[in-house]
Amino acid sequence: GIDTAGRVNEWNQKAAEITQRPKSEVMGHDLVAEFISPDFRDSVKVVLDNALNGVETANFEFPLYTKQGERVEVLLNATTRRDANGNV
Repeated sequence: GIDTAGRVNEWNQKAAEITQRPKSEVMGHDLVAEFISPDFRDSVKVVLDNALNGVETANFEFPLYTKQGERVEVLLNATTRRDANGNV
């Protein structure tokens, strides 16, 4: 997951396995700028920004590069996470 500034604030075991990047290495980093291939940065940012504004997207496919530079296709489900007060 990301915060409202696009920084990684959640990184599950599957994400770590797919990217070969442990949680400790990605937390606090800009997800789109640092971990998304340049040709998909704009479209992934739109999907993530939409989720932050309450517009959810299911099964958005895009390439991601592992720590070793290997291209993998991933599906992104972008949903809005809210706290107990309904804030994003």
